[in-house]
Amino acid sequence: MTSESDLLTAAQACALLGITQATLYAYVSRGLLRSRPGADHRSRVYLRQDVERLVQRRRSGRGAASGAAQSLDRGLPVLETRISLIRPDAPYYRGQSAVAAVEAGATLERIACLLWDCADDPFADLAAAAWPARVVALAADTALPPLERAMAALPLLALDVPQSFTAAPRARHAIAARLLRDTAALLVAGPRGTTPIHEVLATAWRPGDAGFADLLRAALVLCADHELNVSAFAARVVASTGAHLHATACSGLAALSGPRHGGATARAWALIDEARAGDPHTVIASRWQRGDDLPGFGHALYPDGDPRAAALLRLLRAMHPDSAALRDLETIVAAAEDVSGERPNIDCLLAAICHVHALPAAPALVLFAAGRLTGWLAHALEQQAQGRLIRPRARYTGVAPATGSAVGPTTDTPPAA
Repeated sequence: MTSESDLLTAAQACALLGITQATLYAYVSRGLLRSRPGADHRSRVYLRQDVERLVQRRRSGRGAASGAAQSLDRGLPVLETRISLIRPDAPYYRGQSAVAAVEAGATLERIACLLWDCADDPFADLAAAAWPARVVALAADTALPPLERAMAALPLLALDVPQSFTAAPRARHAIAARLLRDTAALLVAGPRGTTPIHEVLATAWRPGDAGFADLLRAALVLCADHELNVSAFAARVVASTGAHLHATACSGLAALSGPRHGGATARAWALIDEARAGDPHTVIASRWQRGDDLPGFGHALYPDGDPRAAALLRLLRAMHPDSAALRDLETIVAAAEDVSGERPNIDCLLAAICHVHALPAAPALVLFAAGRLTGWLAHALEQQAQGRLIRPRARYTGVAPATGSAVGPTTDTPPAA
């Protein structure tokens, strides 16, 4: 439970750090500090432990090594990219607002063409095909969790790609297009095909519901990329070795599976479920007072609210104005903002889509994965076009070797084989 002594006013935080309030707000937007509403709900207070940790970082030095280390946690930019830009109003895909793209009716395939910088539409030439014999059983095994099913099958599919290591952009875009569609099918244990991805997912979960399919289209587009997030960075690192695109997809899926990344959708779903079963304000307030986080709320890069979540919430309101589940969600959102000052993020709204449509938690993660693969492939293509290996150095902080010591056998006994 957080006590008053654990919190600092803006003036106190600035004094400890030796910075202006403008710089303080910049630190919050970059995720270096966390803030909460003050007692009057108009001012903000800051966690003392965050401020003291940042003070220690500043004392440790401002050299290149120190700056590089801090860059790994939402700090300074470490790579150049032409793919996406994060701004307060929306993520931008090659200069185009993702929120505006949703409103204009863009599909995930259309966004893929944009993010991959395609001269032609690689989806137009995809032919219908059956799963290879070695993949048939895996692809249809509904007992496997979605991400694990995809990660098991993708390396086997790669064996049948004759041009895995080609540098020709058109061929690489064709491989990426097939991979994107194949992965979506694997995530829902569906047949291999050429149907748009939002329709593939909608058919698996709510067949015949056109409005639901369009909602999934919007969610996929908003999930397509988000700059250098954990899974995109993992995909870029693997891609930098020259590995084929199926391998980069597996690395992205592995990174996404963690509870602090894509797995946060399941935690958000559970929070909504818990709050719906009781009094939302009491549930939220109890968690906050215990010092627990609120999965699905707040985002370090959007201190004023996640615009992707806001766009999906608008669509849900328009589609289901009389939904009891949506009314529950609205109550939970209001309680979270009242108690913590935090607004819903994309994880919350993916979970909310499931709750409003009486679906379990898994489809929320599937939506995230199916959409975000588009961005992973864009980052992989960009990294490999640059032709550089990503290989950062580590600063050793362990036990120092003794002066003049050497590593080797300490006796005359030959080492075991």
